[in-house]
Order: sequence, then C-alpha cells, then structure tokens
Amino acid sequence: MKVAGKTVAVTGGGNGIGRELVLGLLARGARVAALDRDEGSLKETVGLAGDPGERLSTHVVDITDRNAVEALPDAIIEAHGHVDGLINCAGIIQPFVPLLQLGYDTIERVMAVNFWGLTYTTKTFLPYLVERPVAHIVNVSSMGGFLPVPGQTVYGASKAAVKLLTEGLSSELAGTPVSVTVVFPGAIETRITENSGVDTSRLAAAAASKPRRAMTSPSDAARIILAGMERDAYRVTVGRDATTMDLMARLSPKRAAGLIQRQMKDLLG
Repeated sequence: MKVAGKTVAVTGGGNGIGRELVLGLLARGARVAALDRDEGSLKETVGLAGDPGERLSTHVVDITDRNAVEALPDAIIEAHGHVDGLINCAGIIQPFVPLLQLGYDTIERVMAVNFWGLTYTTKTFLPYLVERPVAHIVNVSSMGGFLPVPGQTVYGASKAAVKLLTEGLSSELAGTPVSVTVVFPGAIETRITENSGVDTSRLAAAAASKPRRAMTSPSDAARIILAGMERDAYRVTVGRDATTMDLMARLSPKRAAGLIQRQMKDLLG
C-alpha cells in the first residue's frame, strides 16, 4: 500500500522505531495517528515532526487495556476521517535471566504488551480496514521470534506468537483489500531495554569485554519497514544480522541456536 494520502495508526509512536515510523510516514505524505502510553514521549515525537498540522494526531493509550484500545478507531476517524493502516511496533523485552528465575508477573507483562496488546489493536482495527479500498497491517516480531535467545525465552515466545498470528492473518485476508506484513528486526539502537524496566548494569559489564557489534539505527529500520509496507511484502528482515540468521535458522536450526547460545553465555552468568 502506498502510504501517501492514507491514514496509518502506529503503536509505540513515542520512541525508537515507532517514532521513526511516524516521522517516515509523514515524510511520505501520510496522515498518522501516533499511539503510546507515555504522553511526554508523544509530545517529543510531535516536536520532531516539525509542522505536520492536522496530518498528525497523538493518542495516549495502554494497549494492554482492551477497552481503551476499542475506543481508538472512533478517535482516529474523528481526527482523520478514516483509517487505512496499522503498524504494531510497541513491545518490551524481559530481564536477561533464564525462565527458571523469571517471575510470573514479568512473564504475564511481556505477553500482555507483545502479544495481547497487538492482538487487541489488530482485531479492533480489522473491521475498519477490510472496508477500505486498500489497507495494510504491519506487525513487528523479532529475530527472537524465529531463533531462540537464552535469557529472552519468554520475549521470544511472545514474538513467535506474533509471527504465527500475522502469517495466519495474511492467509485469512487473501483476496481482501488488506495486505499483511510481518517484520523481523535484529539488533536495533533503541531504548527498549530501559523502556522495559530491565537492569542494564550486568549487560553493560559483559558487553564491555566484547567487540561492539553493528546495530541498525531506528531511522534505517523504519525506512526498511515502510519500503516493505509499500511493496506489500509478506515478510521483512531488518539488519544484516536478522537477514543472515533468518537464512541460517532455516537451513540449520540447531547450529543457529548453538551460535546464539554461545554468544549469550556470558550475559547469563
């Protein structure tokens, strides 16, 4: 779906990739409804957008609150007249610990944001999208959604659920005006660790002894995602690491899992 003149809702629009998606959509001529639970972050996004006028609206919402999510379409339609697309970018990670050490409250929070929040927004917006001449849903999974990462097992499970939900949705919507894309980012230079409430002190100490690995910038990630959206891509990998490991995981799953396990060993102690 070419985004110029379309209205697209973006979750996680207050920071990281979500913010860059908002700015990228505006630059391509779209109208945008930026969604985030943090009002201050949304205001920063508006400031960075320059002067988009009525083409940008902001909506403070906790996507784990189904009632709040179900009120969004009316608010967005009031601001923009219609809604043509949804990009589910909001997400959190877990503390870098094995499942054995992870509390149920943390497990439930990760699943609530990454899977249930995305499910609420997708199911809520879908009746409106199927009525449009052309529409698009983009769901951001993760490299961890197709490749096991020790210390991020629950996060990976949530993103694997996003992968299968999105692929199933794509099959269900075949022959309709709605295209569906699943996105697999690798390592991105965002604040997802801090925004997830994860203690970074041990990670920083472990990383200090290792060569710094290349990471994709949020702006480059957003550019790749929007390019995929505009060509109605079925799946998009973001970053050389995600593209390489996607191929390796399909050719030799156990070897790929072993490689990541060795890289993560020091972080888990």
